[in-house]
Amino acid sequence: MKKKLVVLSGAGISAESGVKTFRDSNGLWEDHRIEDVASPEGFERNPEMVLDFYNARRKQLNEVDPNEAHLILAELEEYFEVKIITQNVDDLHERAGSSKIVHLHGELKKARPVNSDSKIIPWEKDLNLGDLSSEGVQLRPHIVWFGEMVPEMDQAVKIAETADVFLVIGTSMQVYPAAGLIQYIPDHCEVFVIDPQLHNKFVKAENFFKTSATVGMRKLKDKLLK
Repeated sequence: MKKKLVVLSGAGISAESGVKTFRDSNGLWEDHRIEDVASPEGFERNPEMVLDFYNARRKQLNEVDPNEAHLILAELEEYFEVKIITQNVDDLHERAGSSKIVHLHGELKKARPVNSDSKIIPWEKDLNLGDLSSEGVQLRPHIVWFGEMVPEMDQAVKIAETADVFLVIGTSMQVYPAAGLIQYIPDHCEVFVIDPQLHNKFVKAENFFKTSATVGMRKLKDKLLK
């Protein structure tokens, strides 16, 4: 039976593909205040601006490809039962070939009615005012905004509880509830961290790779397969 490798991934793994990270050092996201483009209140104030913002993110996503870190995680399915819990809204894990992915914060290439978080539909093109669900309700990006519930969190906790190996990659562990998943891993679980910034408070020094996602995944793959 394969060991269970559970991965918590964040913006750092996608940054190497050219995906803009969530927040610049000045606290802005693509020159927008976070609360204007990532909150229900912002959408209510100016839905057109918010839709345009995510249309630009969706377009940019089509211009980038999975990187070596994504590809190695997909390769590891040959040796482990790999389940990825990602805070990213891109589809790079899927495009790299990983098969079991939970998106905590939603997905850029999906939409849903403004009155429901369960009627989710694939959406590749621009999303505009006047784009309606089959019930005639305005659609919005399927993104979990600040102040909203994280519907996939319960599933993520159940996955974390099964881990034999737990990997934190490309995330600052500052955003909750995702950062709290570390509390649910079993006592026997071995923990690894790949991040150029994050303090190695979660792991033994030899399991902390203070490197980029791609370099760290090369090192981790060698270590796990030995």
